[in-house]
Formats: sequence, structure tokens, C-alpha cells
Amino acid sequence: MAEFLLQATIYLTAAVIAVPLAARLGLGSVLGYLLAGIAIGPVLNLVGGGEEMADLQHFAEFGVVMMLFLIGLELDPRALWNMRNRLLGLGGMQIVATTGLVMFGAMQLGLQTPTALAVGLVLALSSTAIVLQTLSEKNLMRTPGGRSSFSVLLTQDIAVIPMLALLPLLAVGASPSLGPDGSVQRPATLAEGAEHDALSLVQGLPGWAVTLITLGAVAAIIVGGHYLFRPLFRFIHASRLREMFTAVALLIVVGIAILMIMVGVSPALGTFLAGVVLANSEFRHELEASIEPFKGLLLGLFFMTVGASMNFALLFANPMPIIGLTLALMLIKGLVLLALTFAFRLRGRDRWLFTLGLAQAGEFGFVLISFALQTHVFDAGLGQRLLLIVALSMLLTPLAFIFYEIMSKRLKESQASGDTPDADEIDEQHSIIIAGIGRFGQVTNRMLQMSGYRATVLDHDLKTVQLMRTFGIKSFYGDPTRPELLHAAGLKEAKVLVATLDDKDANTRLVRFARLERPDLHIVARARDRIHVYELYRAGADDIVREMFDSSLRAARYVLENVGLSDFEANEMEVAFYKHDRKSLRELAELWDPDIPLDQNEPYMERARAMNKELETALASQDAKTEAEPPAPEATAPDLPIPKAANE
Repeated sequence: MAEFLLQATIYLTAAVIAVPLAARLGLGSVLGYLLAGIAIGPVLNLVGGGEEMADLQHFAEFGVVMMLFLIGLELDPRALWNMRNRLLGLGGMQIVATTGLVMFGAMQLGLQTPTALAVGLVLALSSTAIVLQTLSEKNLMRTPGGRSSFSVLLTQDIAVIPMLALLPLLAVGASPSLGPDGSVQRPATLAEGAEHDALSLVQGLPGWAVTLITLGAVAAIIVGGHYLFRPLFRFIHASRLREMFTAVALLIVVGIAILMIMVGVSPALGTFLAGVVLANSEFRHELEASIEPFKGLLLGLFFMTVGASMNFALLFANPMPIIGLTLALMLIKGLVLLALTFAFRLRGRDRWLFTLGLAQAGEFGFVLISFALQTHVFDAGLGQRLLLIVALSMLLTPLAFIFYEIMSKRLKESQASGDTPDADEIDEQHSIIIAGIGRFGQVTNRMLQMSGYRATVLDHDLKTVQLMRTFGIKSFYGDPTRPELLHAAGLKEAKVLVATLDDKDANTRLVRFARLERPDLHIVARARDRIHVYELYRAGADDIVREMFDSSLRAARYVLENVGLSDFEANEMEVAFYKHDRKSLRELAELWDPDIPLDQNEPYMERARAMNKELETALASQDAKTEAEPPAPEATAPDLPIPKAANE
């Protein structure tokens, strides 16, 4: 017990000192944890190594499991389905291309083909823990570069499973080793290794049975998420014991992780799936609040164990080859990632974020290297060098993000000096398109979300788009009046277009183009004033909303209520004015001529003056009617058969 408390004190003290200091220097928390681990490990030798460090690292890897569970909570199944092209295309191409190039380089260094392939598979993976933690800290997860990085990392995590199955098959060229009794031992296979796992449900089973059990475990998570977890959360919520909710959240994550281990699947993938299933749960925020502290501490411990386990003796014995191989690996991966940004149309800062953020090796590399040593795919010397390369590349990753920030600032300055940034790639389409996400568009979008509908949001103001992303509102940067952007947003299949651009002329052009492209499309347009209503009406808008009209009506109603009218009387006057204004706009829109100033358009002016007198008469008669009749529950429903084009 005393030894455990001493080790815990050493790790916590190192973290408390190094992490805030690194954050103050702008290096990020991940680099702080890595430096803290180096300080207490190779430098001061305050913590043990060997099996003790390996056991601690396995425990710390549970932070990655919790992190993927929390990420799953942020994604609903529809969002995951929308990512399928990036998962299969972007992620798959990255793994294949990186594995091939690293394999070729390893063969040039003298490794046999099976061993070189194993090296390529190990080094093709990137660090899920470091990249996602850094993206979350810097609020970059919702950018196109962040979403693309997440897609690649998720694909890599999925790819770990077939890699573990493939590695034993690559040991055919490995040298046999002698056992304790002097007998020759052949490499162990994955199935044979599973026989020694007391928790395994698939040991000794044929392939078809393993597949059925694995699918059954996945189905159990999905069904449990829908029909078991939510009633359980309601029961715990009724107890009003906060600690019980935390206990249940941990039980779900730990239980799913154990189930995945028992069927031979990555626990991180299982908990990610559970998070996706619970993404639409009313208890999602409670789950996040309960798991977040444990995730942060365990991830920090994981980074510290990476730093503490670095073999600096081997590094100092061969500094130039190992550092050179590490930099060569990051260069190869960077070139592959850069090529993919052109293929998948990532531009500007997103291109640099994607390229620099994923150029390292990952924590699953430690798992694969350990397994490759057990199955004799690697000898001890190669395994130690690979472990050091993986750790060094992870150590250099925070520096890559610092370089990204420098490049991002330069790109931002060039944009501010007059350069126009490239539009975002639109990777999702919905039946509703909102063009413009200012104050007007925000309210519209929020009400749609509350009602269960999602919209594809476009805006030409980069700062506004970035601000919306910080609040969790997915939007795309680009000029909505550009035909190619509208088509990318799904104009051909959309049911409704909401045109709310601040620039009235641009808004009118947008409506006119959309109407020409889609005569059947329903267009709701924001108007600046009456003249703009007429312009939008001619352009083809169906529903036209003057941005100040409804708020002005409400203000007038408040005035009437406070000068002596009852609530019912004020409401009746508001409805009467609304009906008359609709009718007036419809008639005046037919008389309006854009080539003639209003004060010189005699038919228009004459009809407008007549309508003002009609309004006075209508309101006077409405006042008399209100005094004579009792309140009616349906009095507010406008019923004039006026076309919606002059709705406001």
C-alpha cells in the first residue's frame, strides 16, 4: 500500500508541476505530461520499469477507452453514417499508402518482406490519445481538418483488429527460439494466445463461431443502449444520489470494455459504439460530466508512462539513426497525408492541421509491437528500436501542433490582407439549407434543431462560421451565392431553402438562382424592408419575412396593453393590422416597378394612400367589434386567402 501511494504521489506531483508550466508556455498539456514522464523516468529514475511500467501503461490506456466513449456521445448514428466515405476512403487510403511506403523503406534497410510489412502496419497508425486531446483543447474538432483527422483515427482503431489477426501470419520467416527445456518453440498464434486468457469467450472456437459471438456482443451493446441503459439512468436519477450516477457511468464503460476484450475486439471501439448509441439520450450531458474527470487523469497518466518508458540509453548509443528514422517516418506520413488533402479537397489551415496532426506513430503501436515480439515477428533489438521511434514521434507531435499554429496565424494574416480563403468541403446534405447564420439565421436554425430537423448551414463570414462551431453548430464557410457551393449543399434534393444573407442584393440573387434551378423548391427569404419584399417576390420567394416586422408588431401590442387595452383587445388589433398589411403588400407588389422611383410611380402612390385610409377604417371597425364581442379562442388565426409570397 505504501509503495502504491508513493508512486501515485510521484506521478501526481510531476503532473501538477509540469502540465501547468507547459500550458503557460503555450506547449499544451500533452507535451507537459510527456516531459513529466521523462523527468520521473529516464532522468530522475523515480519510478520502476519493466513489468511494473507495462501494467501501469495498460491501466492508463483505459483513458483512451473513456475518451472514445465521450467522442461517441457527441455523434449520433446519422452523423457516423455521413462519415462513411471518409472512414473508408480517407482513412483506408492513409493506412494502405503509409503501410506500403514504410514497408518499402524497411525492405531497403535489409528487412525481409514479412517483417517489413509488419513494421509498415505498426507505424501506419497515429496517436488517437494525443491528437484528439489536442484537437479538443484547441477547439479544432469541428473544423473540416479536425473531422477528417477523427475519421482517419477511427479507421485506424478499427484496423487494429485485422492487424492483430495478420501479425502471427507474418512470423513464418522468424527464427525459432529455445524454450526452458531446450526444445524449439515456434511462434504463437493469436488463437493460441487467446487460450491462455481466462476471460476469452472465443478460445478454441472456429472462425464462424467467433464472428457470431462478436456480432452478438455488438448487438447487445446496441440493444442495451436503447432498452436497458435509459431505464437504468431514470432509476438512478430518481434516487438523487450523484455518486450513483458516476458509478453507473463507470460500470457501463468498464463492463463494455471487458465484454469487448472477451470477444477479442478493441475495448475502445466497443465503448465508442456505446457512446454513439447513447448520443441522443437525455442523460448524455450527465454521462459526460461523470466520465470527463477520469478520462483526463487516465489520459495524462498514459502520456506520462510513454515518457517514462523511453529507452534513452539506446537513443544515446545510436542517436543519429534513431532520430533520422523518426523524422523519416513523420516525413513519409506527412507526404501521404498532404496528398490526401488534395484528393479530398482540404484547404488552407485544415490542410496543415490534417497533415501535421497525424504524422506521428500511435499508442496502439506499443500494443502491436508487444504482440509482434510475443509471436516472434520482431526480434528484441528491432522491437526496442521501434518502441523508441514510436515514443519519439509522439513526443514531437505537440511541437508539430505548435508549428501548425504558426502556419495558421500566417494564413490568417494573409486572409486579412485581402486573400480569400477557400470554401469548406461540404460533407453532409439535408432537406433544409440555411444560407446565412447571423442573428436571423441562428434563431431559425435553433428552432429547427429543437423540432428535430437538421439543416445544412452556409455563410460567407469565416469568423461567424468559426464562432458557430465553438458553440457546437456545424456550418460551412463559403459564398452561398456560388452555384457550385449550393449544389454541393444539396440544392437538387433539398425541400426548403432559407435565404437570410445580410447583403440584400446577394440574398435576392440567391433566391433568383435557386428558383431558376428548382422551380419546385420552397424558398423562405429574409427581407430588409418593403422594397426588398417586392424584389424577393419578383425573384420567386414563397415566404418573405421582414426582419423587423414581427418584433415591431409585438412592441406595438405591448404599448396597447399598457395604455388601457386588454390582452384580448391588443391581440385583435395586432391581427387586424397583420391581415391588412399582408393584403396591402400583395397588391402593391403588383404595382411596384424597379425602374421607377416610388414617389414617381403614380398607380403605386395612389393605391398606397387609399390603403392607409382603409387601414384607419379597418382598425376603427375592429375596435368597435372588439368592444361588442367576447374573446374568441381562434381570433389570432389569419384567414385571408392571400398568397404567401406577400406573407410579410
